[in-house]
Amino acid sequence: MTKKTINAIVEGGKASAGPPLGPALGQAGVNSGQVIAKINEVTTEFNGMKVPVAIEIDTETKEFVIEVGSPATSEMIKKELGIAKGRTEKGQIAGDITIEQAIKVATLKKGGSLAIGIKNLTNEVLGACVSMGVTCKGKHPKEVSREINEGKHDSLFAGK
Repeated sequence: MTKKTINAIVEGGKASAGPPLGPALGQAGVNSGQVIAKINEVTTEFNGMKVPVAIEIDTETKEFVIEVGSPATSEMIKKELGIAKGRTEKGQIAGDITIEQAIKVATLKKGGSLAIGIKNLTNEVLGACVSMGVTCKGKHPKEVSREINEGKHDSLFAGK
């Protein structure tokens, strides 16, 4: 059994048979329409975000398996806030996230991070906010991260 893996970054729910996927799938000899339809099906929850996918193809049977990676944290934050991009110049505030929204993004990132526990994942999200110019409840994300570590927001993490 010979396997071939095609890695690509697609827009969730909107992959197309155009480059780079279409030509790579055609060379592998699989039905690109079927593969694209399956990719779109399994990435719909990431609609509007860039998401990494790996298509593993058995070159003999033409069967395929699609593995969906986790979008970049910044992509998830942008989608959650409804913004097109982070800050473009130093000191600019690109958006403001609530702790609940940060926890939501952290929950979606569970499988794609090495952080242990939802608090640590939320702190990772807040770290991404720093570089993007996104505040948290009007505060610097590092300040909110300190508050989380001190237990000031433990009620928000109950049952997560």
